[in-house]
Amino acid sequence: MAKTVGKQKIPPKKILKEYWHSRYLFLLFLPVILYFIVFHYIPMYGAQIAFKDFYPRVGIWASKWVGFKHFNKLFNGMYFWPALRNTLIISFGKLIFGFPAPIILSLMLNEVRHSAFKKTVQTVTYLPHFISWVVLASIVMEVLSPSRGVVNYVLQLFGMDPIFFVGSKEWFRPVIIGSAMWRDTGWQTVVFLAAITGIDPQLYEAAEVDGASRFQRILHITLPGIAPTIVIMFIFAVGGIIADDFDQIYNLLNAQVMEVGDVIGTYTYRVGLQQMDYSYATAVGLFRNVVSLCLVTFTNALSRKLSGSSLW
Repeated sequence: MAKTVGKQKIPPKKILKEYWHSRYLFLLFLPVILYFIVFHYIPMYGAQIAFKDFYPRVGIWASKWVGFKHFNKLFNGMYFWPALRNTLIISFGKLIFGFPAPIILSLMLNEVRHSAFKKTVQTVTYLPHFISWVVLASIVMEVLSPSRGVVNYVLQLFGMDPIFFVGSKEWFRPVIIGSAMWRDTGWQTVVFLAAITGIDPQLYEAAEVDGASRFQRILHITLPGIAPTIVIMFIFAVGGIIADDFDQIYNLLNAQVMEVGDVIGTYTYRVGLQQMDYSYATAVGLFRNVVSLCLVTFTNALSRKLSGSSLW
């Protein structure tokens, strides 16, 4: 079947010739394709155990079909809904406070004219992204420690009582949101700075000649210029609302804050690996993935209708 570009049809032979001409680029892309096939598409075969009573001894195929039994258990269970509530509260907090942070930081860095200072700030801010949550959680707990933490030391200097931030129901969620911002803001800033570099410099020059202030140039040139990138990143962020950061919360969670900190990821871990109820855990994961797909699809359609920018 011929490919259509505008009103001109490109014959299949020419398309194949173009593919062959770019064969080395496809070869470079091959590891990425293999990664998604091996770790994302082949494991989808195991999603069927959400509809079975899975026993490792007999295998996936020989396990008995039970329909929506595990989903009924999921929606009628007493532990799933608190985990879902905590997931949504923490994720919306990250979206509200964490999503604008890299945009604001990128706008500020774009206005810095001292290149050495700019590069230093960029390096310091995105360095935490490359550190494991096992290490970062230890740093967070050490800094916020009620006995030897820097934060509580400062609070005591002002005559305040020390606070056990990680073990407090009132402070645990802000700690999760704040530490996530600390880790990811600098890394996400790279994306927005790259989008800013694609804006035509002549627009800034013309605005400066017309007497526009820095704030006006940001408001009327920079923000509209990176709007498509903001929209795409927002779609990804909305899709991740129900997909909590398991590594972060698992390493900071403790018995004192289970009521406010237990999320779907940690709940699935306990049910699936500790209690070895693989079918039920798969049903929880499948429910979460379906909701994420619906959120991404809805946000993408809404964005395409309102702004004209979307993923597809």
